[in-house]
Amino acid sequence: MGGVATLTSKGQLTIPKEVRDALTLKPGDTIAWTVIDNHLVGTPRNLTFADLAGFLGEPPGGPATLEEIDAAVREAVGRHALGKQAITDEDAA
Repeated sequence: MGGVATLTSKGQLTIPKEVRDALTLKPGDTIAWTVIDNHLVGTPRNLTFADLAGFLGEPPGGPATLEEIDAAVREAVGRHALGKQAITDEDAA
């Protein structure tokens, strides 16, 4: 599925109706735009957090507690702030 849109002089695009319907887009929805290998990729941001429940399947180590999630986020933010790479499986071992 796809469509063609023409960029206006104001830099605006109209998403074809077929595409809007397929993605259940409605006025006011947000779309994040990314350029990947010279291709424009639009990702709708019209999902709620609850819509994503179970999206990745069962966690490999079982459900995490809020404390475990908080600790993982603190670790990731700390590494990012220091310019370090994310933790790899080797780091965790």
